[in-house]
Amino acid sequence: MINRLIEKIQKTDAPIVVGLDPKLAFVPAHIKKAAFSEFGETLEGAAEAIWQFNKAIVDATCDLIPAVKPQIAMYEQYGIPGLIAFEKTVAYCHEKDLVVIGDIKRGDIGSTSESYAVAHLGEVSVGENTFRPFDEDFATVNPYLGSDGVNPFIDICKKENKGIFVLVKTSNPSSGEFQDRLIDGKPLYEHVAEKVAAWGEDCMGDAYSNVGAVVGATYPEIGKVLRKVMPKTMILVPGYGAQGGTGADLVHYFNEDGLGAIVNSSRGIIAAYKKDEYAKFGEEAFADASRQAVLDMKEDINQARG
Repeated sequence: MINRLIEKIQKTDAPIVVGLDPKLAFVPAHIKKAAFSEFGETLEGAAEAIWQFNKAIVDATCDLIPAVKPQIAMYEQYGIPGLIAFEKTVAYCHEKDLVVIGDIKRGDIGSTSESYAVAHLGEVSVGENTFRPFDEDFATVNPYLGSDGVNPFIDICKKENKGIFVLVKTSNPSSGEFQDRLIDGKPLYEHVAEKVAAWGEDCMGDAYSNVGAVVGATYPEIGKVLRKVMPKTMILVPGYGAQGGTGADLVHYFNEDGLGAIVNSSRGIIAAYKKDEYAKFGEEAFADASRQAVLDMKEDINQARG
């Protein structure tokens, strides 16, 4: 799967992933009105609104980008209807030939991790039939439980030609409470990065591994160090835009081949119409504002990486 992601990045010349992290506050009034008129102000109505919102943004941006990253919590908050919207979003993005990174941040004891991996990356048997419950191409994984929690995902990746992104250094302000702790003279995130590189050697594509890493844009000097620790690892970079990261911060996340990183923007794209610089599009044309935000992000990142 990493080979396909790289091919899509090269084809679009856009190392960008759009985070489909919808909140009802982001959804324009006319979409909510239509959904609520059909389903009422219910979980079903909320799920319909975010599904229609997602669909419009995907339609407006799918020719510009290689991948999307739906954050499952944004859907789970609306219960089973929300998960149905998540499933529909994943399937629709596949129809549009996009790589789908399921931002699920799972990781548990071995048998539980295996079930998570099957649910999101593999297939499950029911009698004589098999089904792919969510069928993302990549999933984000929390490594806190160690290899017991990660290896079941890697096993599924090998079987299904899928991939994972392991949390190494996250973009949130309090990440350092644990991730920056010194262990044997090195911060914990560096130890995790070394494990990611080792796991990746056993799950390679052509030039990069199917085992990627999450490293936030908000810590560029750390990103520079981790790029050297994980030379064959694709880095998923959150924290661009709304959290303060810029294209200039990301230069060292890429390798000399111009590859090795894919940068996420969520509300900076999907809620672009709410920002002053895109207000001219208006609420009705929210998807056009999202398209322009992708174009601007692409220019910013490509100028920075030369």
